[in-house]
Amino acid sequence: MNAHIDKNGTPVTRKLKNSELDRLDPETFKDAKKTPIIIILDNIRSLNNIGSVFRTSDAFLIQNIYLCGITATPPHNDIRKTALGSTETVAWEYAESTMDVINQLKEKDIKIIAIEQAEHATMLNDFKPDPNHTYALVFGNEVKGVAQDVVNNSDLVLEIPQYGTKHSLNISVSCGVVVWDIFTKLKH
Repeated sequence: MNAHIDKNGTPVTRKLKNSELDRLDPETFKDAKKTPIIIILDNIRSLNNIGSVFRTSDAFLIQNIYLCGITATPPHNDIRKTALGSTETVAWEYAESTMDVINQLKEKDIKIIAIEQAEHATMLNDFKPDPNHTYALVFGNEVKGVAQDVVNNSDLVLEIPQYGTKHSLNISVSCGVVVWDIFTKLKH
């Protein structure tokens, strides 16, 4: 631990300033090697959730985000509030149909993974990603989840284990948990 000791002998750790974080500038980010993950947002209502997904995607060098159906697109003030500039760095496309995107990605041998609670789902902690594959992670509507036809056409369904009383996590939280988990498994 890099803690310093204050006058009372208590360890103190200084927070880093943004200038000390050694982050990529936007041009370097665009040229950086991306994580083999694509995110598909299937009819997301909340603009704040969309912005949060952009921010998570920036943090983990995600290849691309597909905004499908009713999912709003940048520029929008409510997306910008939570995205904090990541709509300018992360590649994104809009598509009216989530299924059209899935079919196009399958033609490129990209593995489609629905993040959903479903029969025969694989628990996230049991999933072992193959570093030689690119994965498209589908996150669904805040109320209805991932559309059934999308689940039916996915190569795999991943479920985040949960142990409390609620039935689901917020989509932006789910995205952060799943992307971080797969990112760390791919990097190790």
